[in-house]
Amino acid sequence: MSQYEHTCMIRGDGGRTIRAVLDRICDKWTLLIVATLDQGRLRFTDLHRQIPGISQRMLTLTLRNLERDGLVSRTAYAEVPPRVEYALTPTGRSLIPPALALAGWAIEHIAEIEASRAAYTDRPK
Repeated sequence: MSQYEHTCMIRGDGGRTIRAVLDRICDKWTLLIVATLDQGRLRFTDLHRQIPGISQRMLTLTLRNLERDGLVSRTAYAEVPPRVEYALTPTGRSLIPPALALAGWAIEHIAEIEASRAAYTDRPK
């Protein structure tokens, strides 16, 4: 029995819990935000500047979801103008090693993946 099957049997939810967590972690922006916050606490505008292509709305939504899931903390300071900073929680920091392992795997196997894609595209239909 695989680790996944074992976990699903223990949970008894058919894998819904695992899928929900992976949906959050594997969305388009989460790992970029987590990797950026691994450098330390950042204000919203600094975070937005460091992640090319993300809209303010998508950054806001993703940060809100990460905060809800306990991966990011949000600290608001009562100043004028208001200042808000985001940081990884211990749970968020624990995501860095597996994310780096996955990135390393992708780098190690990209040539094989690209060759396989080309062969698939070029095969007779």
